[in-house]
Amino acid sequence: MPRQPKDDSGSPAARVPELFRQVMKARTRVYRLFPPTPVECHPMPGGWTMLLKREDLSEIHSYKWRGAFNFISAREREARRRGVCAASAGNHAQGVAVSAARLGVRAVLFMPKSAPKLKVESVARLGGGLAEIRLEGDNFDDAAGAALAFSETEGLLHVPPYDDLLVMAGQGVVGDEIMTSPERPDTVYVQIGGGGLAAGVAAVVKTYDPAVRVIGVEAEGQASMTAAFEAGKPVTLPRVDIFCDGTAVKTAGALTFSALKTLLDGIVTVTSAEVASAMEELWRVARVISEPSGAMGLAAARREEREHAGRKVGVVLSGANLDFRRLGTIARRAGDPSGRQAYYQVELPERPGAMLAFLKTIAPAGLNISHLMVGQYGADLAYPVAGFDGHSEDFGYLEELMSFGGYKFKDVTGRPDITFRVAPYQPSRLKLPFAAILHFPERPGALTEFLERVAALANISYFNYVHSGEQVGRALAVFSFENEPFREKFLDGLRERGPEITPLPRDTNHALGLIGATGGKSYDAFA
Repeated sequence: MPRQPKDDSGSPAARVPELFRQVMKARTRVYRLFPPTPVECHPMPGGWTMLLKREDLSEIHSYKWRGAFNFISAREREARRRGVCAASAGNHAQGVAVSAARLGVRAVLFMPKSAPKLKVESVARLGGGLAEIRLEGDNFDDAAGAALAFSETEGLLHVPPYDDLLVMAGQGVVGDEIMTSPERPDTVYVQIGGGGLAAGVAAVVKTYDPAVRVIGVEAEGQASMTAAFEAGKPVTLPRVDIFCDGTAVKTAGALTFSALKTLLDGIVTVTSAEVASAMEELWRVARVISEPSGAMGLAAARREEREHAGRKVGVVLSGANLDFRRLGTIARRAGDPSGRQAYYQVELPERPGAMLAFLKTIAPAGLNISHLMVGQYGADLAYPVAGFDGHSEDFGYLEELMSFGGYKFKDVTGRPDITFRVAPYQPSRLKLPFAAILHFPERPGALTEFLERVAALANISYFNYVHSGEQVGRALAVFSFENEPFREKFLDGLRERGPEITPLPRDTNHALGLIGATGGKSYDAFA
């Protein structure tokens, strides 16, 4: 269940009449810039219907243009005279840039040096020559401080990212479009960074229909609004996690806090793994790639989907400004649709066939092996790490199988060396090593079948594999052999039956320590 706000006094609609009135006025302004975005209906596996608000389909691929344009257009004469200034990790800056360009207003935009390159380039493009970008500090708060100081010094009109009535009202038009769509939701999940979107949406939803539940969603490691509810006032977090960079705010807004403590029916905090899994679900359901913060609403809805059977649930896809290079990291965090991955380190005897025996022992669990890291660094024992996708009950059964098989193991999920895929090994312990990239069909049992063929011939001395989602999986592998005939028989088997391999060049063998371990001899694939 979500964490409940402390203040439950009074009618939500009665506490925010001015915010709702400003949202209605914002409707007369924001559509001068862009039209409404659609609300799509998607049947979900849990028996509920997702009403997906597609803010990613706006010109800037997020909702932030609404608040920025409402603020600047409501104070247009002042903005033209003074110019405007704002700070943003990306989306708010894009909203200010496109608004300023449309109204012919000079804009100076501060962004952290760590802002995604995609967003920086988009701000420059949308600004149409009127936007000056300044990269300042390592995070949003650094950039925000610099923007505020610059505004005061130069006399520019500062455009707040969230804690302003006009900005909140502009974002609140999202809620109006949800509530006036053909399908009305029973529950709405809305992201919270500083709280502007959530406050505006909640004010509209509760005014139209107080029976509709509105749940705020924060990401783990950046839950500043939850901290404000607990403290009774906005507080500053010592640090924030930036996986969901669009909502990474250290201090919740004072105005947004005042509104949300009355309007929200609860707050849910979601993990990075849940967000990554929700991004994968959005791709499966709607063929859209959101940015992490854009998927937070769905992440929270999926956690509580047992409560949604037969109901309609509003989810705001707040943005899709994602650096393409992040997709690999996000996919690794997503794992199973349950959003859960677990890594186990297992003690095995250092001998041929030991890994095969282990894989056969755990086979009844039916779990997909998403990662496998093996490194030989002892004479008698090996400690490979295997990563699995699944549910909590699956991992319980897996542990039972390992215990029953007599294996010593421990859960190493989240350990830094696992996160960074370090598989230490000692090349000096290898005999007649052979290294290559192996290409396996990406299906259950392919690795086990291969090991079954070579178990009596070779020992796995190094093995580094991660599931890529392709039809072919790849592993960097090093095998060692008791004698030359075994090695030759192994190579003959590769020639005849596969799997396909990519031999490693001499410099890679050197980097792996194989040349030094064998007196300078290079064991190329079929030399």
